Amino acid sequence: MKVSIHSIRENPHNPRTITEEKFRKLVESIRQFPEMLEARPIVIDQSKTILGGNMRWKAAKEAGLQEVPVYMARWDEEKNPQFIIKDNVGFGEWDWDMLANEWDAVDLQDWGLDVWSVDKEESDEITEDTYNFGEQWFLSVELDDEKQTQEWYQKLMEAGLKVKIVQ
Repeated sequence: MKVSIHSIRENPHNPRTITEEKFRKLVESIRQFPEMLEARPIVIDQSKTILGGNMRWKAAKEAGLQEVPVYMARWDEEKNPQFIIKDNVGFGEWDWDMLANEWDAVDLQDWGLDVWSVDKEESDEITEDTYNFGEQWFLSVELDDEKQTQEWYQKLMEAGLKVKIVQ
């Protein structure tokens, strides 16, 4: 079902925020691929207050859409706060090895995934402890935890390096 974008009300109790940079990427993403809203409609309650999709709704308005797909929640009202949180919790983890080897980093960044590029100072730090084995160079880094490993994996991939996580 589609409704007028202007008939939907923003949720004043939405606990999520978005940076200006990510918002611009979301707006552009909706402009380029508005069909994705069909697969992920804005979830509203009976009063047309948003329960899920506040940022998509704002971005769709900014992109100039006049109507958006919605799902009208018909569950008990006391479940609304639970839905708002559960809809935004990231239960899954990224497979950084797969992303690095099978996906284009520029596309991922354009689509809103946090990837970054190495600046000159960080690049100098990365190459200080390398070993030369013939035509290839190897760098061995010991990290404290999975989060730190993922962060450095992203940094090195964005620098255009081939990276493999070994546990």
